[in-house]
Amino acid sequence: MLSLTIKEVSLALREGSISPTELCRKCLNRIKKTQYLNAYITKTEELALKQAQEAETRLLHGAPKGPLDGIPFAVKDNFCTENIKTTCASRMLKDYTPPYNATVVQKLLDQGAVLIGKTNMDEFAMGAGSTDGAFGPVRNPWSYASPYREQTAAPDSDWVIAGGSSGGSAAAVASLTSYLALGSDTGGSTRNPGALCGVVALKPTYGLLSRHGLIPLVNSMDVPGIMTRSVSDAAIVLDVLQGFDLRDSTTIPAPPSLTELPEDFDASNICVGIPKEYHAPGLSEETLAQWNRVADMFERAGAKVQQVSLPHTQYSIVCYHVLCHTEVASNMARFDGLQYGHRSIVDSSTDAMYASTRHEGFNDVVRGRILSGNYFLLKENYQHYFVKAQKVRRLIADDFKHVFSSGVDVLLTPSTLTDAACYSDFTQEDNRTRSAQEDVFTQPVNMAGLPAVSVPTALSRRGLPIGLQLIGPTFQDKKLLSVAQWIEQRVGFPSFSDHRDSNESSCDIEMTKREQTSAV
Repeated sequence: MLSLTIKEVSLALREGSISPTELCRKCLNRIKKTQYLNAYITKTEELALKQAQEAETRLLHGAPKGPLDGIPFAVKDNFCTENIKTTCASRMLKDYTPPYNATVVQKLLDQGAVLIGKTNMDEFAMGAGSTDGAFGPVRNPWSYASPYREQTAAPDSDWVIAGGSSGGSAAAVASLTSYLALGSDTGGSTRNPGALCGVVALKPTYGLLSRHGLIPLVNSMDVPGIMTRSVSDAAIVLDVLQGFDLRDSTTIPAPPSLTELPEDFDASNICVGIPKEYHAPGLSEETLAQWNRVADMFERAGAKVQQVSLPHTQYSIVCYHVLCHTEVASNMARFDGLQYGHRSIVDSSTDAMYASTRHEGFNDVVRGRILSGNYFLLKENYQHYFVKAQKVRRLIADDFKHVFSSGVDVLLTPSTLTDAACYSDFTQEDNRTRSAQEDVFTQPVNMAGLPAVSVPTALSRRGLPIGLQLIGPTFQDKKLLSVAQWIEQRVGFPSFSDHRDSNESSCDIEMTKREQTSAV
């Protein structure tokens, strides 16, 4: 039951073959069984069971609210949730409880979906591994599910990262604890972990989903992301979440329904672009092979596949970091310890209290971005860094416009350079450097405001997922998902449930031993 798609489990709930409360308990038990993944910061067990009971009553009376009624979901811990802690995986907000729900959270609840928990992440969504949060790193479920991994593998072995910054959401969906999860995507923070954890990860067009209640990182690039186990599920969730919101002036009215994607999509009618600049240094042979494989699939199906150029891609990483850090410096100024969040006990002066609060509340990554962002915004540096970066951003967006106006329907690229890195290797490198490397394929999309989706395509020799990315023109999200589903139907990516059982028993035994030792 836990490995079904949203469409399948929704039908099962309506037919009565399983009840919402039974389904909710299965997910909650699964969370406990996979707690070594550290995918959740907060579990909302009592609330979830209450919501599931309400859904059960509606379904018994034949009055479901929608396709998500009774479906368990998880939320990245930078979306506000009423009367539930929202920490951004930071000491700064470790005890913060919002008085309202983010718009996208409220829309899911209005559909009868069941909130089972808030997921782990990099602190304030700054990172590419979900290794830098105040509540510990997230482990990739495929570390333990892979048939290529030794049976004696334990949770403290050389496990692999889940990707970031929405690693907890990706791990939650991949490990079958929730049917969908919300992430945020500023430079790839949904697509990166989606690719590494083997789930579908959608970054919608900027403005299609409301950002109200999403604690901001970079206002001009932040987008709520959607993680599911199938492309059709992503379309169902997008249909629920999209639309104008009075509390977010960047949103637009919802386009026509996206719920039903065509099952007989004709790939011979599209043109697929392959950006030559995306043959980036560090791209693994296995990822390149999958990129070529899917391009060949399009060609055999009659699609036109052609090389295209995005010439300003080479400047995108530097441009992104200048713009990201300047907006971070502005957005993080609100966390001063006065109205909410952590406050230092230092009281010798107001300035000393500010400085101590922010030093204690933020980790090194966040403080580093604040410092560099303020440097870029200094009067003597403003034109040279911030203004110039905005001009380069326009050039990057124009590159995409030129390609799409020339007749290209979608761009096919890798999602990440390689499969998931081992935690021991990842933490030996500087966070900023690693983030820059991992975001090379994803962050230009955010600067241009385009829709993009990562689709799992194969397992590497290490038994870890490899994902490819599709990029589409603005507000062509339905067409993008239709192409993504066409890929999904043909690549034969294995289900996580096919591989998980062989190693989970050893993980459970090891976790029990550790818990007993800890108790002693």
